[in-house]
Amino acid sequence: MAQSDGQERTEEATPKRLRESREKGQVARSRELSSMAMLLSSAAALLFMGEGIVAGLLDIFRQNFSVSRERIFDPAALPNLFLQTIFDAVLLLTPLFVLLAVVAVLSSIAISGWNFSSQALAFKWEKLDPVKGMGRIFAVRGLIELLKALGKFLSIGAVAVLVLWSKAEAFLLLGEQDVDSALAQMANLLLWSFLAISLTMILVALLDVPFQLWDHARQLKMSRQEIKDEHKQTEGNPEVRGRIRQLQREMAQRRMMSDVPGADVVITNPTHYAIALRYDQKKMGAPKVVAMGADRVAAQIRSIAEEHDVPLLSAPPLARALYHNAEIGQEIPAALYQAVAQVLAYVFHLNNGGEQIETLGELPIPEELRHD
Repeated sequence: MAQSDGQERTEEATPKRLRESREKGQVARSRELSSMAMLLSSAAALLFMGEGIVAGLLDIFRQNFSVSRERIFDPAALPNLFLQTIFDAVLLLTPLFVLLAVVAVLSSIAISGWNFSSQALAFKWEKLDPVKGMGRIFAVRGLIELLKALGKFLSIGAVAVLVLWSKAEAFLLLGEQDVDSALAQMANLLLWSFLAISLTMILVALLDVPFQLWDHARQLKMSRQEIKDEHKQTEGNPEVRGRIRQLQREMAQRRMMSDVPGADVVITNPTHYAIALRYDQKKMGAPKVVAMGADRVAAQIRSIAEEHDVPLLSAPPLARALYHNAEIGQEIPAALYQAVAQVLAYVFHLNNGGEQIETLGELPIPEELRHD
């Protein structure tokens, strides 16, 4: 089907399109499947329950219509008798009605499952538009529905003729039997004829169900432009997403820089990397990275640390190991505990008035965490 933008619907519907169609009540449904299920269940129910139903109805009529002369001429008795007859008949037929109701529900949801849509129940003025109505009648789908109806009529008609032809002698012999026997035989013939005719609906349903699934998928197909537009609506414009990510990085960096003044030490490369660590023995199980960066960001971390008298310690191997293996806001890897402990011990030594030494020596950094 051509789109207004000149593109064809060649792509399968996206999950979003399928979800929206269900919300609107647009799901695959097969009326032929429901008709087949109702007819076959009715025939099967009558086959197993018919004798009991007929006997029950005859008993109800016999009891309620065998009345005395006085009750017949009682104006108040006849309405009550009529209502009682209806009530007894409905009560007798209730199991059959319940069975048909269950079959109707199950057959209607057999293809696409249960789906309730308030949008489908809403009144729409365009449904009353005669021009659109005529367009739907003479559309391709209307032609297909007409062919289906003709095919169903011909198949059911052909089976009905065959059944009547094969049972013609049995029907003719009914006139030679007494009333009770004729009624019983006629009920049996009609029941089996009804069952045979109902079986033809299986073929109709087997053809209609795949068609309905295919037609529903065809109606929901999308053009490539529609998929692109949907992707933009769902994911957002690429330029906007990029700007949002940039703002998020800037905000995260500002929060990170605000934590540098509270750090206990900043370990440097000394120029390429800078990692600010903080350790609170009462609240933390291990030192935590509060800020980390390379090049320009590292220079900014060092500048803020100098402004707030946070010790700067050059330890290139440890700085590289922390930069590549630690995360901001997380505790340092367990494999670096010993090396960081030596650094913090030296920092605490300086804070307590200890003498500064030229180098800490070789720090114990595992080979798998080194980045030379």
